[in-house]
Amino acid sequence: MILGSIWVKVTKNDVNQLPIPVGFVIGIIFTVHEHFKIDRKIEYAVLLVAMLIGFWAPFGLYIAVH
Repeated sequence: MILGSIWVKVTKNDVNQLPIPVGFVIGIIFTVHEHFKIDRKIEYAVLLVAMLIGFWAPFGLYIAVH
C-alpha cells in the first residue's frame, strides 16, 4: 500500500503540473510476477486505493523545472 501511494510530480513555472504514478506502476509489476495468484484482485484494489490517496496527500517527490 505504501508503494502504491508514491507519486512524482513535475512542475514547470509553478503552473503546469504533471503527476506520474511511479509507485502504482512498480506495484503492478510486482503483482504480475508474484508466485501466489490467489489474491491478485485484492492487491490491484489496494494499489488503486493507495494511488488515489497518494494523489491528494501532501507527500511524494516534487521536481520543479525552471
